[in-house]
Amino acid sequence: MATTVAMPLWLAVVLGVLAAIALIDRLFAPALRWWLRRRVNRAIDELNRRLKLTIPPFKLARRRQLIEQLMFDPEVLKAVDNEALARGEPKSLTHARARRYAREIVPAFSAYAYFHVGAALAKWLSRALYRVRIGVFEETELYRVPPDAAVVFVINHRSNMDYVLVTYLVSQSSALSYAVGEWARVWMLQWLIRAMGGYFVRRDSSNPLYRRVLARYVHMATTSGVTQAVFPEGGLTRDGKLRPPKFGLLSYMVSGFDPVGTRDIVFVPVGLNYDRVLEDRVLTGAVDPGSDGRARFRFNPWVFSAWLCKGLWLRVRGRWHRYGYACVSFGRPVSLRSYLTERGADLRLLTEEHRFAEIERLGQHLLREVGRVVPALPVSLVASALLGGGEHGLSSLELKGAVYALMHRLKAAGAHVHIPRHDQEYAVEVGLRMLLLRHLVTAQGGVYRPNSKETALLAFYANAIAHLLT
Repeated sequence: MATTVAMPLWLAVVLGVLAAIALIDRLFAPALRWWLRRRVNRAIDELNRRLKLTIPPFKLARRRQLIEQLMFDPEVLKAVDNEALARGEPKSLTHARARRYAREIVPAFSAYAYFHVGAALAKWLSRALYRVRIGVFEETELYRVPPDAAVVFVINHRSNMDYVLVTYLVSQSSALSYAVGEWARVWMLQWLIRAMGGYFVRRDSSNPLYRRVLARYVHMATTSGVTQAVFPEGGLTRDGKLRPPKFGLLSYMVSGFDPVGTRDIVFVPVGLNYDRVLEDRVLTGAVDPGSDGRARFRFNPWVFSAWLCKGLWLRVRGRWHRYGYACVSFGRPVSLRSYLTERGADLRLLTEEHRFAEIERLGQHLLREVGRVVPALPVSLVASALLGGGEHGLSSLELKGAVYALMHRLKAAGAHVHIPRHDQEYAVEVGLRMLLLRHLVTAQGGVYRPNSKETALLAFYANAIAHLLT
């Protein structure tokens, strides 16, 4: 017997919407994911054929899978047991905290975000702010690096623009993975950094569980062949000089290295220099370290906003001028396998004390190689000459002679000197003009003198090449 069931129109609409959602979830969504994954894989295969250093499967794995792999690493599980025992808390609570650390550290790499958003933005920003040049480039040695090696770019840290500039110059050969400090954990920027393969590091954390989770992730990435970039100084220079190296990330990368294994670790020294560092006044004005040993930086958002608005206004009026030259040099690669073989060392067989001493020697060696390829730019040369002239100052002719002498000394020492247009006189003119525009130098009666109120900033640029003259 047929009967008619009446229901409200709104209920029929809700049931229809739920049925459509179920149909999409069970039928169309899997097909769409398969189609998108297939297109992504094809794009990555094509990308890997173009790149010198291919993107390894580890970097392309889903973030959830990497977190699970990290959480069930034997050393992480052991660290969880030790932490739970030390704190006297349930192991499930400690395990949950370790998972939070893993979620904080592990990136979510997207090839599209890296090459179509990040690299394109890095290229535009670098070329908008600077005249970008490549200095030393050991092309033959770089192309001899085995394609399956784990390559680590070791870079001096002068500015937050370092990330942007190196990403732009290396994007044609590889996708870099950076260790980024907590300062970048802000909305949207945090997402972009993770999508570009960067991972966040609590640089001053002494928690053993956190350090173990971080160590195992870095070790996993290195043994899987992920191309990385590290700043051995651990932070931005505040006086322009190279800072003593820190060994945390380096030790995570190399501690379990097998000299006779299938994958080598190759370090590529990278030296950077700028005619103008964007945050130079913030860096030189850093307050003395507090009780926790961390420097205090005076950052004024109003000053930053004024600088940004002024730059946009000059751009609109067509009076914008770039901040001089930014130069990047790539030195001779250092094979960890060859380095340890020469020293007759196997880090896995050493005691903890001797292993750390060996890693410290390696870090010092790498920083020296980085310092050797730091390029000398016009502002650094002119600043060095003027500070050497003292309070009496230098005439135009004396300044040129002093800068030419510096160039000769640097070239004799094997350093790279960037001379714009291959014209030494023009190089002096470019450097001096930048310093005069910023009032770091005064000109009176044809004599140029350092501004007594700006000697710290002038020394900041001179110190960029001071180690090359020692």
